[in-house]
Amino acid sequence: MSLLIRGIRTLVTWDEEQPTLTDAALVVDGGRVAWTGNASASPPCDETVDCAGGTVIPGFVDSHTHLVFGGDRTEEFEARLAGRPYAAGGIRTTVAATRAASTEVLRRRTARLAAEALRSGTTTLEVKSGYGLTVEDERRCLEVAAELTPHRTFLGAHVVPPETTPADYVALVSGPMLDAVAGVATAIDAFCEEGAFDGEQCREVLTAGAAQGLALHVHANQLGPGPGVQLAAELGALSADHCTHLSDADVAALRDAGVVAVLVPAAEFSTASPYAPARRLLDAGVTIALATDCNPGTSFTTSMPFVVALACRELGLTPLEALHAATLGGATALASDAGHLRVGARADLVALDAPSPTWLAYRPGVDLVRTVLRGGEVVR
Repeated sequence: MSLLIRGIRTLVTWDEEQPTLTDAALVVDGGRVAWTGNASASPPCDETVDCAGGTVIPGFVDSHTHLVFGGDRTEEFEARLAGRPYAAGGIRTTVAATRAASTEVLRRRTARLAAEALRSGTTTLEVKSGYGLTVEDERRCLEVAAELTPHRTFLGAHVVPPETTPADYVALVSGPMLDAVAGVATAIDAFCEEGAFDGEQCREVLTAGAAQGLALHVHANQLGPGPGVQLAAELGALSADHCTHLSDADVAALRDAGVVAVLVPAAEFSTASPYAPARRLLDAGVTIALATDCNPGTSFTTSMPFVVALACRELGLTPLEALHAATLGGATALASDAGHLRVGARADLVALDAPSPTWLAYRPGVDLVRTVLRGGEVVR
């Protein structure tokens, strides 16, 4: 059954020749975009929806989340508000809570967060493990994620758990743990930072994952300068995530290797940390993505509209640049064909109660999402 969406003041498709249209319409048929163009030329369809002068955009693609976890870190957040700086060690608090939680509790909590993200327009999301850090717990976290998304990233190399040594743990992650999760995970990640794992440890983990056919991501250069970005470029990772502290050589490496820089300004907002140099990256020709980094310690939000608003206010992006990074940029970081509304695309779209995408930044914190379609089905 075909569906005509009309009354669109601004339609964002990311078509190479005409990325945005005004006074537009769009046809969905068989769960995919069948036609886009001027409303006056729209074809007859079985059903019609009127956007009443609103905006239609591709569904958001959140390419970096940590949705599977137990407990919370409210006390850590309050301590930061009192002036204590963020360090990677707080992750171990969530590890303990996640290990103690039943699979059913994890399943319910993760599904609730994914539904929350969907209501705010996220139609594609990636979910990492990384709060289990045992063979059994990492696998069950990924199995919970598999119920919700095709994009599942093994992050056993998040921190070293207290019961082992760095050398023994890297061997575990690169061997038995990777073997146990390889059939569930679609990608592998490593936290390449002081207090987590150094460059050579990350190389061992990531190359082992690549040998199992997993795509590569790297948590890189978040807390300070380091080897993460260069490692991501050398190994051909899909993305380097955070990218706050970058040298000119790091920026050039990302550009030349075609690695997407996934930026997470909500984490910097929450931790009162420096923001990533988005303008510098874009001007150098690096593809950027925006993501929530949803996690209980440093960015407990699922709202991509909030991230877009932050990117405009704090990263120096225009609204269209931020929207591109939050849709097609995120899809590129996941090697996904989501994030656009060209003819033939899966009909993942968001209708906004706003005349243009600029209102995502112009009206921060306001729920502008009127309707969400995923695969052509109305889900909000």
